[in-house]
Amino acid sequence: MAMVGPKRVPWFGSPFFADIWDPFEIGLPDLNWEGVDDDNRADVDWRETDKAHFFHADLPGVKKEDVKVQVEDGNILQISGERQRKEKDDTDDKWHRAERQSGSFSRRFQLPENSKLDEIMCRLENGLLSVMVPKKETEESRKNARNVEVA
Repeated sequence: MAMVGPKRVPWFGSPFFADIWDPFEIGLPDLNWEGVDDDNRADVDWRETDKAHFFHADLPGVKKEDVKVQVEDGNILQISGERQRKEKDDTDDKWHRAERQSGSFSRRFQLPENSKLDEIMCRLENGLLSVMVPKKETEESRKNARNVEVA
């Protein structure tokens, strides 16, 4: 079967090697990826603000009960689930194209040490999974104090 377009192939040295980003270069755990197809994964955006990390995953047609968001190994955020195909494969049908993905998907991200893991919030609405990971207050943010003149 000929493949059209680029295939996502992790390579050593990539910041997305094995689909985990290790921004602090502290070493990655040994991961088991059996049963997860590299072409069948959720596309995720990760945005950081002063107060939190925000993850947005495109999961069209996926139900809330088919998605699992968890923190593993201390600080690995995992988003996983199952895409169900509603159509039945009828042997009399002639398919011209089948591009929508179905089956298991999984994404894993190493969270920074300043993450408040007990306060993670997420919601799935209109095929968009939003995960908010608040940040702990740092010494630098406490130093941003303003002196008040005493009269």
